[in-house]
Amino acid sequence: MTILQIKNAGPMMTVQDLGRKGMLHAGVSRCGPMDAPSMRLANALVGNSDACSAIEFAMFGGTLAVSEPVRIAVTGGEIDVKINAISVAPWESHWLNPGELLSIGSITGAVWGYVAISGGIDVPEALGSRSTHIRTAIGGLDGRCLRKDDILDLGETPPAPLMTVSQKRVFHGNVIRVVPGPQADYFDTGNWQTFLGNHYQVSAKRDRMAQALEGPEIKAAGGHDIVSDGTVFGSIQVPGSGLPLVLMAERQTTGGYPKIATIASVDLPKFAQTPTGASVRFVRITAEEAEDLLIADRQTIKNQLADIVPKSDQA
Repeated sequence: MTILQIKNAGPMMTVQDLGRKGMLHAGVSRCGPMDAPSMRLANALVGNSDACSAIEFAMFGGTLAVSEPVRIAVTGGEIDVKINAISVAPWESHWLNPGELLSIGSITGAVWGYVAISGGIDVPEALGSRSTHIRTAIGGLDGRCLRKDDILDLGETPPAPLMTVSQKRVFHGNVIRVVPGPQADYFDTGNWQTFLGNHYQVSAKRDRMAQALEGPEIKAAGGHDIVSDGTVFGSIQVPGSGLPLVLMAERQTTGGYPKIATIASVDLPKFAQTPTGASVRFVRITAEEAEDLLIADRQTIKNQLADIVPKSDQA
């Protein structure tokens, strides 16, 4: 059995797969990665299937070691990656051998990073997924963030060459597209103009559950308390403070604040990867436009996965 040892853990480091389906009725959100395409690319680079679990971290990744030779890949942004103090490229796979240290430094231009290891992280499934749901202590390793000296079992490394992507994922601009939310009519024309006509800053109050924004206040004419109803990844709630709050991958499944809008699925990874202190501007589109954009983006991701090719240097 191959094992992975966490020598030093980065912030919010957890085991994630593509998420937990069909448990919303039990109060458990899907969870999964904040930037699913980046995690899928990391898995593909090391020869794993989409079903394999990987490690997600925020801002910087820490130091890892293994007991047997494995392939590793780090994605999510421009990341300082070293094996035994020698720099290696992100968005490519590399061999990590016993006695070597994988050091993952800070991320530039993004927030969330992914470490895929050939064979995947072999933790038990909980409610049909290996994803860590921190607030309910479900999945991953004991339902918590990884920390120094943790030991994780790895699956068997399948035969495969070292790989690289022909084009990295890059997030352009600060425009985030939204569709009207279930309580859109709680907000009059003036408040919609405020919401769409101004920039909002991504605050430091962020985690896997929610992202707070700073900027002009929005007031709900219908009040800021509603009978709790369902939420989705990307729901934009407006609590009594008037400042938008965006629900993320590990959100609660229901909420009692009115939801002015929902971030279009195509822009969820871009929003999740927006650094603290950066500003965003919301643009309203129709649900039909959001569906068309998502279909096109899925094809783009499929093309990126298909464009993963063997590295010319297989050392």
